[in-house]
Amino acid sequence: MRRTLPNISLHVVMIIGVLITIFPFVWVAIMGTHSRSDIFSSPPPFYFGDNLLVNYEKLLDVMPFWTVLFNSLFVSVMGTAGAVFFCSMCAYGFFAYDFRGKNIVFGVMIASMMVPPILTIIPSFLTIKFLGILDTHFALWFPGIANAFGIFLIRQYMVNSITRDLLDAAKVDGASDFRIYWSVVLPLIKPALATLAIVMFIGLWNNFLAPLILISTPDKYVLTLALRSVQSVANSPWGAIMLGTFLSMVPLLLAFMFFSKQMMAGLTAGAVKG
Repeated sequence: MRRTLPNISLHVVMIIGVLITIFPFVWVAIMGTHSRSDIFSSPPPFYFGDNLLVNYEKLLDVMPFWTVLFNSLFVSVMGTAGAVFFCSMCAYGFFAYDFRGKNIVFGVMIASMMVPPILTIIPSFLTIKFLGILDTHFALWFPGIANAFGIFLIRQYMVNSITRDLLDAAKVDGASDFRIYWSVVLPLIKPALATLAIVMFIGLWNNFLAPLILISTPDKYVLTLALRSVQSVANSPWGAIMLGTFLSMVPLLLAFMFFSKQMMAGLTAGAVKG
């Protein structure tokens, strides 16, 4: 009994935590099947309604949903792929090579992580405007593909999981620097790459401030901006908005399911010795 009671208490706490975590997702899904009047009724309905098709038609009427969904997917995929490639390449440079000022450059890069992103909004906007890429999707994903967090994360993983002897052995076998990076290093750091990929994908998918500042053409809106623009009209169709919000969660859930195994391996790497 002394061993059973703590286990039962732990499972109860975990179940309560899971229910609290999934409740917002279930609630949004339920509200997406009800009309505006049902959503604001008292008490609100805690069951699935029969207004799903009506809300879907309203969603397509108030915004080009599938277009903005594709825009968000394009920005997130391009930014994630670019960040995984360039951050891992830069991290490999800090790990594998010794050059003058290496520690100073790395220290300045780490220090840049302490600067609040809100402070860089005006300089970033002016730079993007000067380059002539304002009001383009390129401006949403390209500036962040080589970021300090990704470089630091992957570099630290390389330090803990790859030995210099392995790199030296590859050089003795005649492998070029890029071949060592591509064929030797990348397969060994998959957990770190998956962790960075899911963090970048979620960050780009949920990004609202950058599209709000940089995108002005409605056809180029991403999901976060499009859903917010609908909420500003009179008598907002909240059923359609809830349905669109739930549909916007599906890619995030799929991305987490796809990368979660590697991500957990990356987060727990080094936790157990031996």
